[in-house]
Amino acid sequence: MAAIERLLEIMTKLRDPDGGCPWDLAQTYQSIVPHTLEEAYEVAETIELQDYAALCDELGDLLFQIVFYAQLAKEQGRFDFNDVVLAIADKLERRHPHVFAGHQFESDEARSQHWEQTKQQERTAKQSSETASQLDGITRTLPALSFARKLQSRAAQVGFDWPEVSGVFDKLHEEIDELREAWTDPAQRADELGDVLFTCVNLSRHAGEDPEAVLRQANRKFEHRFRSMEAIAAQKKQDLANLDTEHLEQLWQQAKQKPALESI
Repeated sequence: MAAIERLLEIMTKLRDPDGGCPWDLAQTYQSIVPHTLEEAYEVAETIELQDYAALCDELGDLLFQIVFYAQLAKEQGRFDFNDVVLAIADKLERRHPHVFAGHQFESDEARSQHWEQTKQQERTAKQSSETASQLDGITRTLPALSFARKLQSRAAQVGFDWPEVSGVFDKLHEEIDELREAWTDPAQRADELGDVLFTCVNLSRHAGEDPEAVLRQANRKFEHRFRSMEAIAAQKKQDLANLDTEHLEQLWQQAKQKPALESI
């Protein structure tokens, strides 16, 4: 039995009303979503930590999520796992004519333009002309940073973008000044803070960096340094909560000298 067939059979048995797993039988599309998101983030974490032994296991967990959705759809007569595979296979062939149809692109830029044009045609085919927008098809449940990056990238495709990164830096300084001025007004402060974050995402896009990955890296760095502060303080029999700002800064500077841990 092929590996994927074995997995599909296991999924069918888990959902079998006669002898299946009560937890699996109780699940719906909606109830599985949080687990899917968690599994996707666990895959991302193992890759960022370069823990490739764990990656194999995490990819299996993520694959199971897809199999689960396909099983639910099969039970409802919507589609099955085979349809999912055929759909992505067709899409990949359609988007890569230079690989599967012998098409020759003059440059990497031309190939990239074809990719975006094909995706736009696919989006347009799903909606009416009355509601068509350059921003259609972006998943609103994405993390806010990823959603912001998608919005900006789509707008940039029609020229709504700064031609030079200097313009983004200027905008960031402008937004920070506005935030400073609005600080005493809670409602306006929140609005201006959002503008600052949105501009930071734009800056990361111009740098060719994923804002989610960059922030996760910053989170891990802060976590490592703060844990190091706690360890240094414990060695000195000190309580961080009882230290003044000056001593906390000294501990922070000491923590910054310690090498980052891969496990953090």
